[in-house]
Amino acid sequence: MSMKRLLALGVLVAAVLAGIVSYYASSSPDGLERVAGDKGINAKEEEHPLGDSPLADYGVKGVEDERASVGLSGVIGVGVVLVVGTGLFWGLRSRPGSREGSQSKPKTHS
Repeated sequence: MSMKRLLALGVLVAAVLAGIVSYYASSSPDGLERVAGDKGINAKEEEHPLGDSPLADYGVKGVEDERASVGLSGVIGVGVVLVVGTGLFWGLRSRPGSREGSQSKPKTHS
């Protein structure tokens, strides 16, 4: 299998998992939230300033169908991570001749 096909398959699997399977994830609070609730640590909890943003609370604002909203937000998340990760990869990758060991040695005169 070629590298391009493998990468495309990976993106497809991530999008399917984020878009379809994520809807079936547990709606129970995670361990940290549960302990915070049990111990009263979350008593002074406040709304986050970005709580009204378009992708807040694992959904897409304006999409009424909960399944579609959660799935769409997952696919958007996969896309954002893919774009940012690819941008970082291309921006930070080493270029030929940029490392100290690969530079040519200066010529000496005899």
